[in-house]
Amino acid sequence: MPLRVGLIGCGNISDIYLLNAALFRDFDFVACADLREEAAKKQAQKYNLQRRSIEALLASDDVDIVLNLTIPEAHAEVSRAAIAAGKHVYGEKPLATRLTDGIALMEAAKAKGLRVGCAPDTVLGAAIQQARLRIDAGEIGRPLIGTAAVLGHGMEHWHPNPEFFFKPGAGPVFDMGPYYLSTLVNLLGPVASVMALSQSGFEERVVTTESSPFKGQSIAVETPTSIQALLAFKSGAQITFLASWDVWAHGQLPIELHGTEASLRVPDPNWFGGEVALARPREAWENHASSGDRFGQPNWPAEHPVNANYRGLGLADMARGIVDGRPHRASGEIGLHVLAVMEGILTAAEQKRPVLIEQGCERPAPLGDEEARGLLA
Repeated sequence: MPLRVGLIGCGNISDIYLLNAALFRDFDFVACADLREEAAKKQAQKYNLQRRSIEALLASDDVDIVLNLTIPEAHAEVSRAAIAAGKHVYGEKPLATRLTDGIALMEAAKAKGLRVGCAPDTVLGAAIQQARLRIDAGEIGRPLIGTAAVLGHGMEHWHPNPEFFFKPGAGPVFDMGPYYLSTLVNLLGPVASVMALSQSGFEERVVTTESSPFKGQSIAVETPTSIQALLAFKSGAQITFLASWDVWAHGQLPIELHGTEASLRVPDPNWFGGEVALARPREAWENHASSGDRFGQPNWPAEHPVNANYRGLGLADMARGIVDGRPHRASGEIGLHVLAVMEGILTAAEQKRPVLIEQGCERPAPLGDEEARGLLA
């Protein structure tokens, strides 16, 4: 029978998980909870779920997995409560906002023999899996150098409540970094060490979102909003990672990797699809679409699909892994490694020294088409 999922955290991101649940065979949502009763009531009615208190959901016998979609600062606390209640847990990124909390969470899960999964699962999408296939096939040779860049001007102009984005545990590294760093780990393996510089372009941000009840209010910036990091991978690859919310416009590509035999471009890792491009020696770029591949077809927004958005794929892979007794791919182990890298970047920038990454991880298995098809209802 499908594993039964209880959702904690009924904010904006919960809709795509609840919508996509119908695609997958190995889990069903049964209940939801949120500190805000109205948010839980809305999602319960919209998706025909039972609305419960957080305490009742954690104690429920009909919940096998807790999907933790709370705010980042609550990720570790809620996930540890789920583990203590005997539930597997899959959470949104990051795994935690402090490395010590992430380590404690993983140790608690190991002690109880329970699974921890962690977004992003965009790494299982068609584009990144195609890039992985080309690297594994040796098409770019030995990866040498590259860039990964997430650049923009923050959330205060579109998010209804953007304050937490500028607090410790957020910022561009902790908010968007997991997409880029998880992709790099899937493509190149774990990071060995980091060096970094950081700054904040503005001491305050003013909310300009038209629909926000906080429009016109100022936000104190309490975490770096521009970071330049050099990531040294155990494989020998060296990648420059740029993350900034102080940029008005740019021409940087999301991810570009250069090997001994060719160069590779990887699209925005916030989505599951997009074009992968390959350039062999002294030849033009060849674009390879992923829109015809499984988990690459545009499906979002539903009215006029332009992006592939299959959030919940990592949860489906974890549920199948539990049933089959095999490792799942969007794992807590990788989430912990990425958390160590992110904390290491900020520490390296603050203390102006290299930081070794002690929390390692195994590069997950690729998601082949046959196995991907087997996750679908």
